[in-house]
Amino acid sequence: MKTRVLGPLTVDYNGASIVPTAGKPRQILALLALRSGRSVPIDTLIEEVWADAVPRSATTTLQTYILQLRRRIADALGHSPGVSPKDVLSTSYGGYRLVPAGLGNDLAEFHDLSARGARALEAGDASSASALLGAGLGLWRGPALADVPTGPALALEVIGMEEARLTALEQRIEADLRLGRHSSLLAELRMLSAGHPLSENLCAQLMTALYRAGSPWRALEEFRQLRGRLHAELGVEPTPRLQRLHQAMLDGDPALDGPADSLVRYAS
Repeated sequence: MKTRVLGPLTVDYNGASIVPTAGKPRQILALLALRSGRSVPIDTLIEEVWADAVPRSATTTLQTYILQLRRRIADALGHSPGVSPKDVLSTSYGGYRLVPAGLGNDLAEFHDLSARGARALEAGDASSASALLGAGLGLWRGPALADVPTGPALALEVIGMEEARLTALEQRIEADLRLGRHSSLLAELRMLSAGHPLSENLCAQLMTALYRAGSPWRALEEFRQLRGRLHAELGVEPTPRLQRLHQAMLDGDPALDGPADSLVRYAS
């Protein structure tokens, strides 16, 4: 089985898609796929599909959706000997369990590449970190579960995946800053900062890239604008970390000129 959730949902078995077209069965399959190898309780599936508006027929309707999924699995199995749809999507411990996707799981591959990239960055190997994190981010085909309706459980899963994506992206940019790629990062960082207007990490990286690209006044302007947004929306000042970076730029600290140190000096 091959499962892809970093974008539109795809779940293939024996090379055939088992993803239904209807929204609610697609929700159920997405949650089962994200928790493959584990039993997902019936109550969790019902809450995911109907939230606070659970109909009296919810259990029966859920069973119908499971039957529809098993029929799609049966079509994908064809005449495979020794394997039945109930082996792939089983009933267990008051819930349902989908067989693990094994090596065909893009989320697991993303987490593996991100973890290896983070370790490389911590070890000072910026080149390997950039390559590993870039490969992990390259698995994304759009927003997580882009074509799946989301209830309470899936909404939390999507938040976690998107947070992991942003963390990996910030780490890849940090690696690229250490490699002296500040000029090529400017367009990307401007777009990211616009999409995350209160992110101090992205602001710090954009400030650093602008400063090293020969535009210190624009770097200082980014700080001023972020400070204004934080005041207006949250009533707070930038963190000491960002203020130290701002002061270093005002002082013309030579440590900011070299790519090797990047933001490490101002992170503690």
